[in-house]
Amino acid sequence: MTIRICLAGATGWAGSALALAAAKTNDITLVSAISRTHAGKILGDVLPEPLLTCPIYASAQEALDQQPCDVFFEFTNPDVAKANVLAALQHGAHVVIGTSGLTDADFAEIETAALERQLGVLAVGNFAITVVLLQKFSEMAARYIPQWEIIDYAHDNKKDAPSGTARELAHRLSTVRPSELTVPLEQTQGLVETRGARLAGSQVHSIRLPGYTISAEIIFGMPDQKLTIRHDSGSSAAPYVDGALLSIRKVSSFTGLRRGLDQVLDL
Repeated sequence: MTIRICLAGATGWAGSALALAAAKTNDITLVSAISRTHAGKILGDVLPEPLLTCPIYASAQEALDQQPCDVFFEFTNPDVAKANVLAALQHGAHVVIGTSGLTDADFAEIETAALERQLGVLAVGNFAITVVLLQKFSEMAARYIPQWEIIDYAHDNKKDAPSGTARELAHRLSTVRPSELTVPLEQTQGLVETRGARLAGSQVHSIRLPGYTISAEIIFGMPDQKLTIRHDSGSSAAPYVDGALLSIRKVSSFTGLRRGLDQVLDL
């Protein structure tokens, strides 16, 4: 059975890599794409792949109204992501979310909508297998080490902070325990903002500088010892493609919201 996909952000950095990979599969077909810049064109005319024959629409609502799909893949930006996801659920599509910047409150609203429609939503802050392992190893470490801080690195023009990867990591650690602080934030002398933001029980610091793509680091500390776990991505979107394709194939296997690629992996 072929899975029909609507891909929002199909001509972007990550979306275009996913579209080109999907064109070479036997079980996934792009039936519509979303890109405000290239609306009205055929995706194969924008990307170097003649197998991509689907039309490009300017908005999710327009694409969903014109072309039914089985899975809606959200790869745009946090300003429109939640509205896109809710629209897709209303049209009866399962959803994979690759956009970062959504909050826990956003996810709660999305989960309610998914359960009402008996559809699956898989939210993945980062599709790279090294990020999946960083998350799992960090959960293991947090059971034994009570103090840690998260550092989120990205390119200088990334608007959302912290990244989806850092948000997801903080969320996962919150299910283990909150991090301990030797000096409570309210007792900080000087600028408390320099201690980072308190997110889901973790201190998170976001760095935005040229030279970075996406990196995530967590540092655990104990007396006379520390543990550092770090993921660094390169300049291409290739590490994310396999995880994205797997998410498309798995998202219809459950109902409600799941967060993290490991939720559909045997880890």
